[in-house]
Amino acid sequence: MNRIDNLFQKKKENILSIYFTAGFPKLEDTITVMEGIEEAGADIIEIGMPYSDPVADGPTIQESNKVALENGMSMKKMFSQLENMRDKISIPVVLMGYLNPIMQYGVEAFCQKCKEVGVDGLIVPDLPIQQYQEDYKELFDQYDLRNTFLISPQTSETRIREIDKQSDGFIYMVSSHSITGAKSGISEEQIAYFEGVKAMELENPRLIGFGISDHATFATASSYSNGAIIGSAFIKVLRDAKNLKQDIKTFIQGVKQA
Repeated sequence: MNRIDNLFQKKKENILSIYFTAGFPKLEDTITVMEGIEEAGADIIEIGMPYSDPVADGPTIQESNKVALENGMSMKKMFSQLENMRDKISIPVVLMGYLNPIMQYGVEAFCQKCKEVGVDGLIVPDLPIQQYQEDYKELFDQYDLRNTFLISPQTSETRIREIDKQSDGFIYMVSSHSITGAKSGISEEQIAYFEGVKAMELENPRLIGFGISDHATFATASSYSNGAIIGSAFIKVLRDAKNLKQDIKTFIQGVKQA
């Protein structure tokens, strides 16, 4: 069974997904960071595929993309690092990135490589739903890859229900209409949005991302969804780490308050 399906069948709440950029802070840190995330008790690992123009991301993740590319990270290098990851990593692994590098790699070759190394799903924010249905869904299904679409406070109910119909992993709820980045607290306006989507009783699980940075924001987001995604705040931990695995453990267990 796909590990994402298995996770959401067994666990319905307080799911913690951690995002980081492949090849950051140092080129060969990718597997070490993944081991740290799993050992600390997170539920999903999201690996960002470095890209020179990550338009949906804020300055922290943009900088990590820049550093990773300067370190020498490439799609080929990332897959070589992930080649034996299933010897060490058992939780679901999702790749997140932009459509252009995937097309340059070759969409079928990319999907095949994901399957070979043990990737469970994809998040491609700039992949239009119609293009997914017409060109890619069959390929993703062939290689057992779950596809996640994003929704935001500006997404209409009609479109949210269409995305729910077309989704087979989880729905990524962007907490506000902005780029990624750790912000302070969750506003009343965001709470109203969370409540509205929760009341729609969608088929797919929902994880809230953008602006989740600590236990308080994780707990609030989780009370309106199945859990949350942390990216920028975790990238800052990696950037400033003195002892990579220990600092990862301290941060993630602080979020979970384990």
